[in-house]
Amino acid sequence: MPKVMYRILFLFFALASLLAVPVDAQNKREFRGAWIQCVNGQFMGMSPQAMRNELTRQLNELQRDGVNAIIFQVRAECDALYASQYEPWSRFLTGVQGKAPVPYWDPLGWMVEQCHSRGMEIHAWINPYRAKTKNTVSLAPTHIAKREPARAFAYDGQLILNPALPENRAYICQVAADIVRRYDIDGFHIDDYFYPYPAAGCTIPDGEQFRTRSNGIADKGDWRRFNVNLFMNQLYDSIKAVKPWVKFGVSPFGIYRNKRNSPMGSNTNGLQNYDDLYADVLFWINNGWVDYCVPQLYWQIGHKAADYATLIEWWNRYAGGRPLYIGEDVERTVKYPDPSNPSVNQMPAKFRLHAAMPNVKGTVLWYSKAVADNVGNYGTMLRDVYWKYPALQPRMPFIDKKSPKSVRKLKDVWTASGYVLFWTQPKGKDWDDVAKNYVVYRFAKGEKVNLDDPSKIVAITNKTYYELPYRNGETKYTYVVTALDRLQNESKGKKAKVKL
Repeated sequence: MPKVMYRILFLFFALASLLAVPVDAQNKREFRGAWIQCVNGQFMGMSPQAMRNELTRQLNELQRDGVNAIIFQVRAECDALYASQYEPWSRFLTGVQGKAPVPYWDPLGWMVEQCHSRGMEIHAWINPYRAKTKNTVSLAPTHIAKREPARAFAYDGQLILNPALPENRAYICQVAADIVRRYDIDGFHIDDYFYPYPAAGCTIPDGEQFRTRSNGIADKGDWRRFNVNLFMNQLYDSIKAVKPWVKFGVSPFGIYRNKRNSPMGSNTNGLQNYDDLYADVLFWINNGWVDYCVPQLYWQIGHKAADYATLIEWWNRYAGGRPLYIGEDVERTVKYPDPSNPSVNQMPAKFRLHAAMPNVKGTVLWYSKAVADNVGNYGTMLRDVYWKYPALQPRMPFIDKKSPKSVRKLKDVWTASGYVLFWTQPKGKDWDDVAKNYVVYRFAKGEKVNLDDPSKIVAITNKTYYELPYRNGETKYTYVVTALDRLQNESKGKKAKVKL
């Protein structure tokens, strides 16, 4: 179909969606994420300032659209979009692997500041095993596959760190721990590349390791899953040993197993995590080795081999042991019509499915630029309908369930710059009871103070003040301020009555 026809369809479905019935209620707690990837080359050829400008544009639009978490790709092929002592600068940043940005800057450090200033979480995203993508033609001398080529194998134009080697597991965990230690990130994220995606005519060259390192496991598939399980457990422990509050998440391929391969599999017919990538995602969830899971359900409702509705129901049923977020393909969602209402695209139907699934606690959008560019009016619909009001992060009581103390000395003060609500940070000693952010609610005269109503949230901020929208001093309001710790456990509220 010509591109112009796609644009016409996008516009038609977008306008029709504005007339669709929205989800009636919004959750106060919901993960609203977006992936910002580098591996597609969107930043290549940009100067540092141009890249910062583009990231600022995307972040501003995403903030307007209600996004509260960014998953930022910092390691695509054993390289770095941050200052690393272990791996070379990424060619997806500077065009040449190993070349530092000029003028110098640290994208991850900058993104941490930018996200936190907007009240967003930031999760550092790495690809664990991939050492070279297909289009990379040369590696820096400091690259792991150059320094120790026996630790990687070639597969379909790529280089893959061999998951069977314990030194590779240790190396990846060392890289991860370094990121967690040096950057004030809220989460650490890995994607769906474990053993490589199957390619016709290609064989994984791990026969020697299977013969010498089988650990008594007779089946090669079970042995490969064992290797990945060891890595997942080790990576989780490595992160938590440095900062126990950093959330560890994984975004696996959208099909765990097909029903033809397992009675508990989904009624689908596609590539499988368990059988093809050797990723036993449910095993990790049930063992508590991940803090959240984001299956990539990039298909449309009605897809013949991998129906979206079938898959979201399957993940809701089997993966509720940890917070479950759904990976959404923005462009595909607005491209396809709702099978039950062809006059609108699939965005309303997908959000209704989310609302109907008790274990689904959020969404991650693929990808950020599509939302920021408002493809198919997706961003507008988030801003005006589905994510109209702010949301806190889902609770993770298995990490921390203790709320911080209430804010102190809440008072309204006239300053040279206007009318401002000030408060003092509550006392706290350890990471699990120190306030990091604050929620400001506003209630009109006669309204019941209900902190479960997200429509009353006017700000989620890391500042200890809020500039009041003063008009003429004739309208009474009650403001309530609460404190949030690193896991966004919320304190009791403190009230202040003002006239605006």
